[in-house]
Amino acid sequence: MTTFFETYKSDIIYALIILFSVIVLRFLTNVIHKHLLKKRQRKHPNVRPKAITWIKRILNALWLVLGFILVSSLFVYEEKYAALQHNFKLILYLGIVSIATIVGAASTNMWFGMSIKRKIENLEDPTSFKFLRYVAIIGIYTVGILFALLAFPSLKGIANTALGGAGVIALIAGVASQEALSNLVGGVFIISFKPFRIGDVIKVTDNMVGTVTDITLRHTVIRNFENKMIVIPNAIINKEKLVNYDLGELKICERIEIGISYDSDIDLAKRIMQEECEKHPLILDNRSANEILDGKPIVRTALISLNDSSVTVRAWAWARNYSDSFDMRCDLFESIKKRFDSEGIEIPFPYRTVVMKKDKESEVKQNNKKETFKKEKDQNERNSQ
Repeated sequence: MTTFFETYKSDIIYALIILFSVIVLRFLTNVIHKHLLKKRQRKHPNVRPKAITWIKRILNALWLVLGFILVSSLFVYEEKYAALQHNFKLILYLGIVSIATIVGAASTNMWFGMSIKRKIENLEDPTSFKFLRYVAIIGIYTVGILFALLAFPSLKGIANTALGGAGVIALIAGVASQEALSNLVGGVFIISFKPFRIGDVIKVTDNMVGTVTDITLRHTVIRNFENKMIVIPNAIINKEKLVNYDLGELKICERIEIGISYDSDIDLAKRIMQEECEKHPLILDNRSANEILDGKPIVRTALISLNDSSVTVRAWAWARNYSDSFDMRCDLFESIKKRFDSEGIEIPFPYRTVVMKKDKESEVKQNNKKETFKKEKDQNERNSQ
């Protein structure tokens, strides 16, 4: 045993130094990770530090792999040593590229997050910054992957071409699907022409009305009034005819339409609708100065159509924004209905006559009996003559 230790004394010391170094490096990595974690949580308590956790995992795995390669070099022949040395450099290079990519993406994301927060605090539009954040982060990860590919000889040509400039577009166009490219272009069009911004209330269809919360490279996210998130691909939302309630002036004209019977007093119905609209707290006086001087009412009412069983009366009521108009519309339908009931204005509803099967059968039998009796009577009269 003494001879063994004396013979391999230098190798044993080398292996122990590597083992000790790996333990120390892992310990320092965990200590620094905890320190950064506490510091980040103090500044941003509601944000999960995923980047810091990923860097810790990569470093701990990197120390183990590098230590294993260095210890393995003691047990290989000289012709295998060059391969181990190459693997050591390859793993170290990939580790550095991975950490640099994650740090770059996390720093970029943090910078954009602070910029977006300042924009919101200053009541400015953060839509462009939110969109550019996704572009920058994806660009950093793409460059990181391309640099990682440089370490592999078989893929080095692709990486060099892509990093050269024009190859990036060719690579994306060749790999990405047509739908993904259309969504990307759609996102760029939304940011460039700004048919809507983050925070706007838009209507895509009757079932998709809500507030825009995010615009990414692929889709637009809308939170509807049921607090549900609607995810719409950018290619689709670019083809739709949108209604933006926050683009330009916020005031909106709500049309209150109610059908009344032909026997009801039209003038009374119009007066009731006008009074109920004008006394509502959310009504907006949209009259011009000349209209006020001419004595025109705040709410205009008119008979707009003659239907099969009713006539439709409409009131044009203005509100300050979409939310006020929705609340006002619901309140007015209720208050006008109550006034109509108290003033004797009838709101017609359809009538249906239902014939039961048993009643129909009895009616047929009765008709058959009458017809038979009539035939017998006629026959008797002919016989008597």
